[in-house]
Amino acid sequence: MADKALTMLDLFAGAGGLSEGLSEAGFHSLFASEIVPTYAETYRQNHPSAEVLTADIRTVDAEDVRKRLGIEKGELDLLAGGPPCQGFSINAPVRSVLDQRNHLFKEYLRFVDAFAPRAVLIENVPGLVSFEHGATLHAILEALSQLGYGADVRILGAAYYGVPQMRWRTIIIGTRGKQLPASAFPEPTYHAPIKPNFTTTFNGQMLVKLPSVEASTHFTTVEEAIGDLPPLKAGEKGERVKDYYCEPTCDYQRRLRIGSSGVYNHEAPRLSKVNMERLKYIKPGGNWTDIPEDMLPKGMQRANKGDHTKRYGRVTPDGLASTILTKCDPHWGAYFHYNQDRSFTVREAARIQSFPDHYVFTGSQAEQFAQVGNAVPPMLATAVGLAIKSVLEGDN
Repeated sequence: MADKALTMLDLFAGAGGLSEGLSEAGFHSLFASEIVPTYAETYRQNHPSAEVLTADIRTVDAEDVRKRLGIEKGELDLLAGGPPCQGFSINAPVRSVLDQRNHLFKEYLRFVDAFAPRAVLIENVPGLVSFEHGATLHAILEALSQLGYGADVRILGAAYYGVPQMRWRTIIIGTRGKQLPASAFPEPTYHAPIKPNFTTTFNGQMLVKLPSVEASTHFTTVEEAIGDLPPLKAGEKGERVKDYYCEPTCDYQRRLRIGSSGVYNHEAPRLSKVNMERLKYIKPGGNWTDIPEDMLPKGMQRANKGDHTKRYGRVTPDGLASTILTKCDPHWGAYFHYNQDRSFTVREAARIQSFPDHYVFTGSQAEQFAQVGNAVPPMLATAVGLAIKSVLEGDN
């Protein structure tokens, strides 16, 4: 970390995964805006030196924020943020320009205009690239250009940067007054068994950054991510702060345990009686097809055996987890523990997202899962932040 931390703002901040990763890269968050009170409270508790505003960003005066923070226009190093993804997502039931969430990027651009930061960072889902045949992405890049930013876009696989799950994010980076150098996007450091299931080109350019032959072949596995956490039974809560099960067994565990006083947010969700029965039949790497047909939900009894391959899945200890969603509900993904008969805890989901253990989530268990699932993996954000930092420091 440099002697003087670089300054940043985080819009649509959620629980703060993007800020957490950027802070590890050497950025200091001065201000965050988040509309959901519980998310904002988690951010506030984990980033105590930042001003956290709980409000609809459409009601926030960007110039007023800049003046209140005492920042001259052009002084801020980085404006980061992730406008809500659901309207863009390839997984959304309906993707429509009528969805008002699709236009919130204009609020982000309003802050760009007010602050004129040295660099901008926008993160979103891969579906942004194909939404409206690329029109929204074109609009964002064109708007940044009109504000004086050379911007470009890439799709980054989190597993290529040490995150133990099959998660992809679209990353837009822009630098003020200059063309964006290729080095602004981090090089993948690991090979991992992930494949894009979305549009990978834009304006004839390949967007997915793939690892080089020099990258490590040892990606982070699920067991490396959560194997040192205390075992639990389904529905077991235990102490609010628990002891670790063992000493750290790998670098990933050592990294995430830095600054931690114990294991928080580690309570096993209750499972219904029928799900407990179904779980007995599912082996590591297995899914709903392992369950006797008469025990399946009616709709899945009619499903093709080759479909919905993650549903009622039990992860393999030596593989990657599927994407952590806002609910670790076995009906929607592979969220059964590899050797314990239960689904993931919030802390296990947070570990798979690469949140450090000192990062504590507030609210109900359902709210905590939503905060973790909506977050940018901090380790991916750190890789992006280090690349941006290198570009900014090269300007000095």
